[in-house]
Amino acid sequence: MAVVSATPFTSTNSPAGPSRRSRNRRRMRSARKVILGFAGLLGFLATWQLLPALGIVNPLYVPYATQVLAQLAAETTDLEFWRNIGRTLTSWGLGLLIATVLAVFFGVIIGLVPFLRRATHTTIEFLRPIPSVALIPLAILLFGFQIQAALLIIVYASFWQVFVQVLYGVADVDTVARDTARSFGLSRASRFRYLVLPTALPYIMTGVRLAAAVALILAVTAELVMGIPGIGRQIVFAQSAGDWPTVYAYVVVAGLLGLLVNMAFRLIERRALSWHQSVRGEELV
Repeated sequence: MAVVSATPFTSTNSPAGPSRRSRNRRRMRSARKVILGFAGLLGFLATWQLLPALGIVNPLYVPYATQVLAQLAAETTDLEFWRNIGRTLTSWGLGLLIATVLAVFFGVIIGLVPFLRRATHTTIEFLRPIPSVALIPLAILLFGFQIQAALLIIVYASFWQVFVQVLYGVADVDTVARDTARSFGLSRASRFRYLVLPTALPYIMTGVRLAAAVALILAVTAELVMGIPGIGRQIVFAQSAGDWPTVYAYVVVAGLLGLLVNMAFRLIERRALSWHQSVRGEELV
């Protein structure tokens, strides 16, 4: 007579097996990205250190990496350094917020009304390519050397990044699903909440992430050109004094802010779209 073992049978085809393997793959992939990122950073710093050391560039104008990092460490002990970062982030945040609200509002309205989309197509294609820096003289004329002048060019540049994505998102709504919702008598608010918004949200998140980087670039540009308080103006002051280590230290700060902004918005995008097939597909790879 055969004896049946009481030990539970574990199959490699059970849901727990693939799930565990997929989690391990994700951990290994994340660890590999971190290691490669640090390796790339160390390689960049080593190259930077060698360029003036070998005489390829003049160390007077391109200081050693160690010298710039030491100056950056010294700057972090100064309260004014953090105030300048706060000023830059304030203009960046306000500009991005205003641009996002306006872009979503007008994008949804124009995208949902075919007549408005056709009527505004030529105007949009004319205004969108205009460089925001070309508006700097107008901004100074209207607001002087104030934060409002910086907000004008930040909002203008960031607006189009989100607005165009909203138009694409609204237009991507499935016509069959739209007709089905109408046939079931759903109200406009219900159709927007359960049909238009879920379809357009991935586009909106992509537009906001792109606009966040553009807004930071324009915030620093406004400070460089207009002399508005922030890290951009500190770069100009250091350059005027011939203090090149400080110049490069603030350039590094601008780069780090851009990196942190991009990472933060990518995390927000993944959290907000955890239900979407694009994010779920990345997690299963």
